[in-house]
Amino acid sequence: MGGSAAVPPRAGSAAVPPRAGSAPVPPRGTAASGSASVGSASVGRAVPGRASVPVSPAPGGSTAGRAGAGRASVPVSPAPVSPAGRASVGVGSAGRASVGAASVGAAFGGPAGRASVARASVSPTSGIGAPPGGGDRGGPGGRGPDGRAKSARARKRRRANILIASFAVFIMLAGIGVVGFTYYSTNVVLPEDTTPPQATTLYAMDNKTIIAKVGEQNRTLVTIDQIPQHVQDAVAAAEDRNFYRHSGVDYKGIARAAWNNVSGGDKQGASTITQQYARNAYDNLKDDTYARKVKEAILASKLNDKYGKPQIMQHYLNVIYFGRGAYGIEAAAQTYFGKPAKSLTVAEGAVLAALIKQPVASETHRGYDPAVNPVDAKSRWDYVINGMVEEGWLNAPGRPERPTEYPKNIKSPKNGGAGIDFGVNTPYGNVINYVKVEMREKGLCVDKEADVTDKKPLCSQALMAGGYRIRTTIDTKIQKAAVEAAQRKTKGSELAGQPKNLMAAVVAIDPETGRVVAYYGGDNGTGTDYAGKNTDANGTVTGGHSPGSSFKIYTLAAALKAGKALESRWKGRGFTPEGTKFKVSNAGVDNPSCGNSCTLKVSTLKSLNVPFYHVTQEIGPDKVIDMAKQAGVTTMWRTDTDPAKAYDLTKTDPKDIAPSPFFHVVGYGQYPITVLDHANGVATFANQGVYNKAHFLYSVEKQNETTGKWEKVSSEKLDPKRRIDKDVVADVTSVLKEYPGQVNHRLADGREATAKTGTWELKSDSPENGDAWMIGYTPQLATAVWVGNVQKRLPLKLNDGRKVSGANLPGGIWERFMNDALKGEPKKAFPPAANIGDPEAGNGDPPPPPPTPDPPTCNPLDIFCQNPNTPNNPNTPNNPNTPNNPGGGGPPNPGGGGPDTPTNPGNDNEGGAGGGLLPTITPRTRE
Repeated sequence: MGGSAAVPPRAGSAAVPPRAGSAPVPPRGTAASGSASVGSASVGRAVPGRASVPVSPAPGGSTAGRAGAGRASVPVSPAPVSPAGRASVGVGSAGRASVGAASVGAAFGGPAGRASVARASVSPTSGIGAPPGGGDRGGPGGRGPDGRAKSARARKRRRANILIASFAVFIMLAGIGVVGFTYYSTNVVLPEDTTPPQATTLYAMDNKTIIAKVGEQNRTLVTIDQIPQHVQDAVAAAEDRNFYRHSGVDYKGIARAAWNNVSGGDKQGASTITQQYARNAYDNLKDDTYARKVKEAILASKLNDKYGKPQIMQHYLNVIYFGRGAYGIEAAAQTYFGKPAKSLTVAEGAVLAALIKQPVASETHRGYDPAVNPVDAKSRWDYVINGMVEEGWLNAPGRPERPTEYPKNIKSPKNGGAGIDFGVNTPYGNVINYVKVEMREKGLCVDKEADVTDKKPLCSQALMAGGYRIRTTIDTKIQKAAVEAAQRKTKGSELAGQPKNLMAAVVAIDPETGRVVAYYGGDNGTGTDYAGKNTDANGTVTGGHSPGSSFKIYTLAAALKAGKALESRWKGRGFTPEGTKFKVSNAGVDNPSCGNSCTLKVSTLKSLNVPFYHVTQEIGPDKVIDMAKQAGVTTMWRTDTDPAKAYDLTKTDPKDIAPSPFFHVVGYGQYPITVLDHANGVATFANQGVYNKAHFLYSVEKQNETTGKWEKVSSEKLDPKRRIDKDVVADVTSVLKEYPGQVNHRLADGREATAKTGTWELKSDSPENGDAWMIGYTPQLATAVWVGNVQKRLPLKLNDGRKVSGANLPGGIWERFMNDALKGEPKKAFPPAANIGDPEAGNGDPPPPPPTPDPPTCNPLDIFCQNPNTPNNPNTPNNPNTPNNPGGGGPPNPGGGGPDTPTNPGNDNEGGAGGGLLPTITPRTRE
């Protein structure tokens, strides 16, 4: 063809006029210099429109001034006449025209169809934009080295993009196939077969006040009828406004995830509520990958097929995280507003819905917690409310009105509080520990995995994931009184401002039921429990404190049971028992004023050690231990081992452990016991000898997963037993009710109460004190208070330098606590003394004869005669009714019991404070 593609016109063909600046394509046989070199083409009728004509150089075409071929848009339109149809081609850059493919009609001598025109080298025509200098290769109008390099890079980029796009399309097509195959071949476990972990909630005795929550996740399941419709709508407005219309899957999200995974972009996706539920409900959907997106879509589709929208919304709102440790709408409602989900308002529901997008802060955004990011939280809230209005869920017939202001009742976050460990790091933490023990004792959980059933989980996991609702015996009013009196960090407490080594513990029990109504053994449930038992890293059971003279209530009861009367007399002077090397004394007082003729009543009120040693020796130390056991003391530690060894009294015959290792000194309280046990023992006396086991668990409920209703799985079962004769208790009580006055700790408003102090030495033969107690009871409440060391055993000193003894700091805590706990309660009286036993049963000297009265100094018939020697004269020194001489011991300090006399309440030099230690018994060193 002479190097040119000549295209002759057909009769009636459309003439294509050239556009301004176009490169003319001359008809066959009329190719001119600078014309496009076009390969052979079949030409037919041109149709209207624009065609892209790729043009390629014709064989033999001139290269001088050649234009780089590109793509040109060729407008083709019909003409009224039919001269030669010409294609107008624009001039390319630097003499190069990019020419596209032209759709033309049937050609002469060729078949009808498309003329595929390849790349064309076009030299600019004179007067049509040709640059100066001609078109020589490398010249100003030609294609130089820079142009070629740029063109090569552009082609490389195009090829790379095409490859990536092709690969992405391939992956998506393959993924769709995988989705389809997996959907029909995978056996997916749906929500009815899975139960998300729920927190166990512990309530006070009022069954309303939450005192603790324990669990891997703070969650309480609710049914959809417990979630207001406006709360459901708020969540849909925030997360998935098409929730009620779509089929559960966002396929655009899958495609976007696929492209981002291939191209390395951000991981993202517009997951529906159904997809979000699937992701949160199944552990294997936690990663952020294309595979996860595929399986998430499968689950969402199956969920949508199986469940209705209300059920899906219920499942979703039970698993989604709302921040502050709250999983699910019920926990979130309690955490942020202190109310159940069913009570949420529209505005409150929108606050919670706004949290779902990002409940906690990240490196790039502070999240939507109102306490952390109030500006964005409010903005997100507005978004939710506006969406509810747009969807017709607010301001519509039968729908709520749009709220006018952002809620102001949002609770502040609690440090370690509102989440999974709420209560653990508070004084209630020790209550949680006892609940675990009692659940095991009641058979609600098992210790061996082989024994696990649907109703009996492992005890180690029961509280953490069981979702129980537990009602405890704790009375919040009484618990508050205990903490305010004994907790150091509580402003105004008895321990506030005292030396830092001092620690206090308080346990109070309802005598009629055994319910522990207050328990303070420390500030959390993860450290040492100073009121109960602990187990160290070596498995050693620790936790007891030497009770000192407070233990004498059991010795006194054992003596009465053995037939010894309150008025029986016992030797009181210090002595060295036969066959021993230690001396028994009364806090260093070898010769009390009652000498060797001290009644049991006086010995109790004056805390004399020597008479109680004699009593224990005579009746047997096993009888004392058994009395303590019957009252409720379960564990006692021997102190001649390191560490001290615990003995379970409930599984031991007292005869097997006394007099060895528990010697006669058990009678005045050398051997450690726990505060809880001592309180339980005191409660038995308060209940006139009827024992109820101390306990913390009132009832346990578990939620029916189908109905959402709570069903009881365990209830309190009282088993009261008379363990001590009521006459024995009546006589003990008759003595102990005089004691509060002895130590200046009478209760308010003349309320009748009993009490007994106790102090034990820091170490053998030490003048310093290491443990101090005050115990006591009314008919309604029994309490034990201990004060000792936080860790290392140091001398117990008050901030003014005085020794801590039972009568001062523990007595102050006891009195304050009892007054606060019993405020508003009726006053009850104790039964009268029974006066049982033989007054002649003791080993002491008979009472001295009464002194011979002096002759009267006035006429006895004179009614105004005030003879100081008249027997009934209250001023008579030897009158047994003299206030400073209960029991006839003689003023002003009978028996060496300084704190027992009103004249000296602050110096508790009781017998339990120092005397009577076996030299072979090393003093107990607390863990």
